[in-house]
Amino acid sequence: MKKVAMVTGGSRGIGLGIVKKLSADGFHIGIMATRELESYPELVAHLSDNQVEFVYVQGNLANREDRENFLSKVVEKFQRVDLLVNNAGVAPLKRFDLLEMPEESLDRLYEINTKGTMFMTQIVAKQMIKQELEKGLRGTIINLSSVSAEVSSTNRGEYCVSKASISMLTTLYADRLAKESIMVYEIRPGIILSDMTSTVQEKYDKLFEDGICLINRWGTPEDIGDAVSLLAEGRLRYTTGQVINVDGGFTIQRL
Repeated sequence: MKKVAMVTGGSRGIGLGIVKKLSADGFHIGIMATRELESYPELVAHLSDNQVEFVYVQGNLANREDRENFLSKVVEKFQRVDLLVNNAGVAPLKRFDLLEMPEESLDRLYEINTKGTMFMTQIVAKQMIKQELEKGLRGTIINLSSVSAEVSSTNRGEYCVSKASISMLTTLYADRLAKESIMVYEIRPGIILSDMTSTVQEKYDKLFEDGICLINRWGTPEDIGDAVSLLAEGRLRYTTGQVINVDGGFTIQRL
């Protein structure tokens, strides 16, 4: 029996890299993104070319009805959920100094990055709890945060705060769900080449020239997909609540 994965924000960038890897691993895929499926030609081509069994739902992670609809559609088609990847997230529309950041920018990131992740996890966890054990597990949940969960950027403080919140959500759900045979993990991407970083590519190209990372290149969506795949295999049975930094060694302090 093929496993079923739900991926929020799975239409492009890191999310698409995750979808590609999980479908190659044999998962049926549920995808949620904000626009119509036809708006994402690379995703459409991948699903068609690889004959992926999938459910696509257009919706906003911050909206309760959209979250519930996503889960309902996936369970209706596939009858279960083995893996939730909380990937969807947004960056500030404009970078402000911490002393000038407007409340509205924090509210927007909190609604999507933090609240959306928290309550998507809540409803999917309840679905997983109802399921029979499959090789000792009822499910796996993987939260995508960022090295910004612990690395300060004072010109996008609201992003750092929203990602740090995801780290605590990982801890809380790992604590609550271990007795239900549901494992919870966090992946912290570093500097990843994607739509989100396209506006600052020149800045980071220069930082790579100066040796910002031990593995001194841009990270790719495929790098994140590989990390998700490792955790999704369910072979790390004696771990939960763990953080994996997929950052090229960026967060290692050096003298």
